[in-house]
Amino acid sequence: MTDSDLPPRLGSLTFHGPLSEARATRLIERLAAVSPATVLDIGCGWGELLMRVLEAAPGSTGVGIDINAEDLARGRVLAKERGLADRVEFVEESALGTTRGPVDAILCLGSSQALCDPEQPHDPAAALRELRRLVRPGGRVVLGEGFWQRTPSDEKLAGMWPGAHTGDHFLLGPLVDLAIEAGFRPAWIETATPGEWEEFESGYRHDTEVWLAAHADHPLAAETRERVDRQRSSWLNGYRNALGMAYLTLVPVD
Repeated sequence: MTDSDLPPRLGSLTFHGPLSEARATRLIERLAAVSPATVLDIGCGWGELLMRVLEAAPGSTGVGIDINAEDLARGRVLAKERGLADRVEFVEESALGTTRGPVDAILCLGSSQALCDPEQPHDPAAALRELRRLVRPGGRVVLGEGFWQRTPSDEKLAGMWPGAHTGDHFLLGPLVDLAIEAGFRPAWIETATPGEWEEFESGYRHDTEVWLAAHADHPLAAETRERVDRQRSSWLNGYRNALGMAYLTLVPVD
């Protein structure tokens, strides 16, 4: 069995999250306005947003860290194609307790769990304290963090991921309060739209759905179909219109 026989992975996504081109452009413009010399992307995936920041901030350098080797390899290819190979490094390592700071700008979109003890429940407060430790005075942090748009009912929770409970996320107000308690001022607060979520959710599964339609009898079809159907159901019957994504542009307090 060759790689071409296997279901594709995330090829229809530009960003690994509910992030539109328009919002990404605005986030990048705000970061580039402070001319960061060093940029750290925690849980970078293939580093699309990181590379766009480097393109918008001439002379800057960046490091993307992640534990997914396939995504990192994709990022290295993209960096070479865009003439950024000498300005960005993609590193396969854990972010827990990282010593890769302090830096001028940090991206952490949907990846704050990488800064937390994996043996403990996800703790956004602990992640925010780590981000404060890693950013230089006058720098910026862009945090993409899930939040409850409203406290979900037991019925909604039952349709989500295994073991989902209300403590998995905060409401938006308490989440922003945590950022302030960690030593930040929230310079910009914005949230993903329903359209951004639909673009992400459909793009997340698109290539695999097309593959399944064409390979119904493939040896991996059954397990792939079960996985994709379960994930899609958790969105449509569970966290759709309940789970939001906040994009917080944070400035450290001196």
